[in-house]
Amino acid sequence: MSTEAPAVLRKPDSLRSQVENYLREAIMNGRFKPGEKLSERELCELLDVSRPSLREALRKLEAEKLITMVLHRGPVVSSISVSEARDLYAIRGLLESHAASEFAKLASDDTVAALGVAVKNLNQEAASGDRKRLLAAKADFYDVILNGCGNQLIKEMLLSLLSRINLLRSTSFSHADRLSESLKEIDQLYACIKARNATAAGKAARLHIQNAEKAALDVLSQQQTQPPPPARPHKE
Repeated sequence: MSTEAPAVLRKPDSLRSQVENYLREAIMNGRFKPGEKLSERELCELLDVSRPSLREALRKLEAEKLITMVLHRGPVVSSISVSEARDLYAIRGLLESHAASEFAKLASDDTVAALGVAVKNLNQEAASGDRKRLLAAKADFYDVILNGCGNQLIKEMLLSLLSRINLLRSTSFSHADRLSESLKEIDQLYACIKARNATAAGKAARLHIQNAEKAALDVLSQQQTQPPPPARPHKE
């Protein structure tokens, strides 16, 4: 296991959340690979935290299904199976297509303009090559839609799946050419919303999810034919 050390963690009251965020981002960005064992001792040294503080953060990530506690091995980065990924994309397709359709009908002109800003930022971050910033920009795009679709339950349901959705999002982006295709689909979705064409917006959102699913399943299928990575020694 190896990664760069973060800035020193200073505030005791937010220590657990800082550790959680660091580990979550390391998993999302692929620095910790699916199936990789996480050494508690090395993480404590890397993050300069106590083992109880680290274990609190690991429990939170376990609840998000990003970490699996394996008997006689300890914490391991979770792997999403092809079957689980299909289930997640099925739910995303239903919820996000409805949200996009409702957003096209209900969102104010100012909110649609805010979505346009989010789309522009997403394209800029894609050009930066920084995966962390790219995923954050994609999350911002969806935040605008979910906050403006008029259905709080859809937002709550998707937020409960957010960590695994982001993990799959990161996986699909690792597929060759997927990023450029995804940006074109987002641009098309925004064009439908801007035109207030609710039916077309719903279809565009569903197509985007279907294409993301295909890319992610291709990557997952390849990953699962390979042996899990062993724990690696930490190097400063």
